[in-house]
Amino acid sequence: MSELKYWIGFSLIPGIGPVRLSQIREHFGDLERAWQANGPELEAIGLDQRAVKTILAQRPRINLEAEMAKLARYRIKVLTLDDPSYPPRLREIYEAPPVLYVRGELLPEDEWALAVVGSRRVTTYGRQVTEELVTGLVEAGLTIVSGLARGVDTIAHRAALKAGGRTIAVLACGLDLVYPGENLELAQEIMQHGALVSDYPLGTRPRAENFPRRNRIMSGLSLGVLVTEAMERSGALITANLALEQDREVFAVPGNIFSPASRGCNRLIRDGAKLVQEVNDILEELNLNLVPKAPQKALPENEVEAQIVQLLSQEPRHIDEICRTTRLPTSTVASTLALMELKGMVRSLGGMNYALLG
Repeated sequence: MSELKYWIGFSLIPGIGPVRLSQIREHFGDLERAWQANGPELEAIGLDQRAVKTILAQRPRINLEAEMAKLARYRIKVLTLDDPSYPPRLREIYEAPPVLYVRGELLPEDEWALAVVGSRRVTTYGRQVTEELVTGLVEAGLTIVSGLARGVDTIAHRAALKAGGRTIAVLACGLDLVYPGENLELAQEIMQHGALVSDYPLGTRPRAENFPRRNRIMSGLSLGVLVTEAMERSGALITANLALEQDREVFAVPGNIFSPASRGCNRLIRDGAKLVQEVNDILEELNLNLVPKAPQKALPENEVEAQIVQLLSQEPRHIDEICRTTRLPTSTVASTLALMELKGMVRSLGGMNYALLG
C-alpha cells in the first residue's frame, strides 16, 4: 500500500488517535496529502491548535523511509483499518486502533479466540485451573489471547503452546521490545505459533498508561475474556470491564472466599460474569460445537502407581504428604511421579505439588 508509510507516520505523532486520524482522512481523502498539509489546512478540518502544532513540530523529525526499514528489519507487518487482513472482530470495537503492528502471523482461524487473563502473583490453584482450561480451549480449536505478563498470562501462553495450539500476545510497548524481558524466549516461540501484536510504534517503552489500551485490544480480538484468578484490584478486571463495553462475554473461575487471590473473580461472578468450572461452560455460552473428545486415560501399571492414583485428586498435594501416606521412599515416589507425568496421568503444579490430570 503506497499510503502505508503515512499511516505509520501519523501513528508516531502523540495525540493523533483514531478520532483525529479519521477526521484527517475524511477531509484530505488520503494520508499522503494530509502529511504534506500546512497549518491553515490542518486547522480547516477542525483540529485544535495544540494538535496542529504537534503535527507541524513532529513531522520534520520523522524519517518515514527509516521507519519502514526498521519494520522490515524486525519482520514486522503493519495492518491498517483499510487492510483486508485487519482482524474483523477488532475492527468492530469503538475507536479501533488505526494501525496494528504484527510479528508472526494472524490467521483466519484466530477469529475464534478467547482472552485469558489474571493475577501476576498466581497461586498453585490459579496455575492449575489456567493450565487445565487453556488446554481444553485449545483442544476445542480456540486461539488463546493474553498479554505476556508474569503470572496467569505467561501460564496461558505456555499452556496453549504445550497443547499444540495458537496464541497471540498483545504488548503495551513497541514490538522491538519484549516486556517482561524474562519472556523473550516465550515471545519468540509465540511468533512461531501465533503472533505478537501492538498498536504502539517501535521504540515505545512499556509505561503504565499503555496497559489499558493494550487490554482493549486483547478483548477486542476475542469472543470473550476468561479471568482464572484475580485479586480485587487486579488489572485483569480492567480487561473484563472493557470486554463488557465491547459486548464480549466475561467468564470467571470461582475461588476460596477467604483467599485474597480469588476476590476479583468472585466479585465478577457476583456481578454477572459466567461461572466457569469446566471448558464446556465456556463453549456452551459461546454456542460453539467444538467440545473436545475426552482423552483415553492411562491406567496404573504397577502397585506404586495405583497407590498414588488412589491418593491424588485434582487438588494439589505435596510430594512429602504422598510419601508420608504411602510410606514409600521419596526417591521411589519422585521417579514414579515423573513417569506418570510423561504418561499424562498426573500434572506437576510447581513446588513439588502434584494433581491428577483431567
